[in-house]
Amino acid sequence: MTSAAPHDLVVTQATLDDWPVISGWAAAEGWNPGLSDGPAFFAQDPDGFFLGRIGGEPVSAISVVTYGSDYAFLGCYLVRPDLRGHGHGLTTWKTALAHAGSRTVGLDGVVAQQANYRQSGFRFAYRTVRFTGTAPESGTPAGVRQAGPADLAALTAYDSACQPADRPRFLAEWLTGPGHRAVVREDGGRLTGYGVIRPGHDTLRIGPLFADTADDARALFAALTADVAGREVAIDVPEPNAAGVALAEQAGLRPSFETARMYTGPVREHARERVFGVTTLELG
Repeated sequence: MTSAAPHDLVVTQATLDDWPVISGWAAAEGWNPGLSDGPAFFAQDPDGFFLGRIGGEPVSAISVVTYGSDYAFLGCYLVRPDLRGHGHGLTTWKTALAHAGSRTVGLDGVVAQQANYRQSGFRFAYRTVRFTGTAPESGTPAGVRQAGPADLAALTAYDSACQPADRPRFLAEWLTGPGHRAVVREDGGRLTGYGVIRPGHDTLRIGPLFADTADDARALFAALTADVAGREVAIDVPEPNAAGVALAEQAGLRPSFETARMYTGPVREHARERVFGVTTLELG
């Protein structure tokens, strides 16, 4: 898929080798991407990442990652600061969005771009707030343990119930990525939630944090932060989950960033009340 634009912009699919450029731009914007996100992102849809180049030099980026036949997620929408205002972003957007086909597309849009997203057919669903601060002292509560390879099937099923689409390829990489640590909580052998913590450019990132109840979420949060007390952590909490907001505030974290979840159409029913922390704003 290729598109030419004024000023000789050429948009083509990106590869995992291009990820350091994209994640570097995201870090410069203060988005704090994870240090090892790329392999999991590309595992979900290796054809869903795009770069715009002028004379071979990258100037713009976007991802439109597909999940099955009904859903896609848009993220990593970036233009190099010194080349903004020339239409490069819009051309890159139009080229990449074709990859979604007829799927409903979701995104987590920064405040400055939300009006533009509305003009492109996206509708507001809810606000997500990033909470950041110092991880409190904690221990690993009863019923919480490290996730292992034998948990993958149960975790994939639990994850699917909390998401608008299945994502087994992504999850298999996300749970085992370099520096990623995943924990699960069980009650009588039944999975009641799981969470992942990973290193980011600026702070440690918690996501996802999916749980049946607020008690489960607090136990998972405590386990995830047990070994990192005193270090900076961040978690993206859907604002409608009042218990998730309370958990972050009670841990001493404070709002530092916000986005809006937006969709172009309907998405399948899923357990939104279990989402105490979004996996990643780039892929949902």
